[in-house]
Amino acid sequence: MAHIALPDESLPGIVGLFHFRPETAGPLQLLAETLLRGESPLPSGERELIASYVSLLNDTHFCHTSHGSAAMAHLGYDLSLIDDIKDGFQKIEVSPKLRALLNIAAKVQKSGKAVTDEDIAAARAEGAGDKEIHDTVLIAAAFCMFNRYVDGLGTWAPEANEAYREMGQRMAFTGYVRYPVKADVAEV
Repeated sequence: MAHIALPDESLPGIVGLFHFRPETAGPLQLLAETLLRGESPLPSGERELIASYVSLLNDTHFCHTSHGSAAMAHLGYDLSLIDDIKDGFQKIEVSPKLRALLNIAAKVQKSGKAVTDEDIAAARAEGAGDKEIHDTVLIAAAFCMFNRYVDGLGTWAPEANEAYREMGQRMAFTGYVRYPVKADVAEV
């Protein structure tokens, strides 16, 4: 049970919080839409992997698994490969550039000041440009906020990866923003 009284306790993670405060749901959904599906040199599947990885590092099961499911949908992988994120991307194809960007995201998860000139140089050496580095840092920072929002209010999350299949498909192919933001909101 969440730390606050939500209108529908059956809704997991951020979904229940969006129902509690629809006026804040809209801007948060738009942020997720822009970061994960908007214009970027990074494909949406890679951006979803960054969001899922940061959420894993923050121990936020709902965000890790829902965004992992969206990444699997974008990348055409079986849902079971969400667990490969926990195993350091042994089966999911991750380019050296994306590995360098994931390293930057992990540093941002600890502290923005943990990102070093060497981390940036390593990403650049693998072909990352300013927009890719920018988008990685912003996704990582935003997901630290989303993760703390979900966990700070004690929301619940289904355990099984399969419970996130439909949500991941919807996030990947329909998106995050639903107008008007009322009882029918998207998941983050």
